[in-house]
Amino acid sequence: MKKIKVLIVDDSELIRQLLTEIISSSPDMEVVATAEHPLDAREKIKQFNPDVLTLDIEMPKMDGITFLRNLMRLRPMPVVMISNLTQKGALATLDALSIGAVDYVAKPQGNAWDGLSSYADEIQGKVRNAANANLLAYEKIIERKSVEAINGNYDKRKVIVIGSSTGGTEAISDILHSMPENCPPILLAQHIPAAFSASFAHRLNTRSIIKVHEATTGLRLEPGNAYLAPGDFHLEIKERNGHLVTFLSDSDKFNGHKPSVDILFKSVVQFVGKYTVGAILTGMGNDGAQGLKEILDAGGTTFAQDEETSIVWGMPGSAVRLNAVQKILPIGQISRALLDACAK
Repeated sequence: MKKIKVLIVDDSELIRQLLTEIISSSPDMEVVATAEHPLDAREKIKQFNPDVLTLDIEMPKMDGITFLRNLMRLRPMPVVMISNLTQKGALATLDALSIGAVDYVAKPQGNAWDGLSSYADEIQGKVRNAANANLLAYEKIIERKSVEAINGNYDKRKVIVIGSSTGGTEAISDILHSMPENCPPILLAQHIPAAFSASFAHRLNTRSIIKVHEATTGLRLEPGNAYLAPGDFHLEIKERNGHLVTFLSDSDKFNGHKPSVDILFKSVVQFVGKYTVGAILTGMGNDGAQGLKEILDAGGTTFAQDEETSIVWGMPGSAVRLNAVQKILPIGQISRALLDACAK
């Protein structure tokens, strides 16, 4: 079996040791080298030709974001960022994803060795996913021109729901950028850490015509607004005094995730039924597939991002195999399709 070759780039000797132990313990991957700063990494990429890079953000001589930008321009390859769960770390990680990093994992906190087992599965899984990621999808997103946001006449009963995971931060940004100020309300479930979701919502808000909120309980669903599930709660909707409002649930993970796309989709279709318009975007796993099928079975409209423009075609592919999808579209066509489905 050909092993995934990994290069670890981190200025902390402890983190290099920790990641080496975790990655080397998986039979399908090996650490071919480690580097303590980007200049060292540059030479070792040439020497060892790794399949995946794990990259720290804050390092001497050159920060990880600058190095990543140069790397994606000169030698694109799958990169998993090692991020601090802070606001500064969140902003830098979102920058990295916009530049072309496939995914990120949290840097271990406290005594890393005590929690070794809790990190292993996540890190190994994300390295494995990165090795199989579709890097051409990122190029297709940044090369294409955004669809102009044009006001239309939309059915006030319609609600748009969108779910995503790996690669989803940029895919969601692409869709919301094209939404007009009178679009139907949009509910978003992106698999993201709690420390990152507020920064992500803020970034989406600054890049969109519509208003984007990190959801709290009790926000009334209004046209021209999008509501992002916080990183440690499920997002649902309830009916209060004749109006639909957001509701945050602190129940257990569903499909291994919190927020869960399935929980969001199932909640919305319960109250909105055939007026639900759903889309599943790039992401690993199958979260959201069953919920999208319930939208379709209720008479709603369903879309999935195509394989060619998805960083990982796990969640969309699962929905397609479940016969939950009416149309499979490239990311550049989904915003228009969602709006067309909401038109009077």
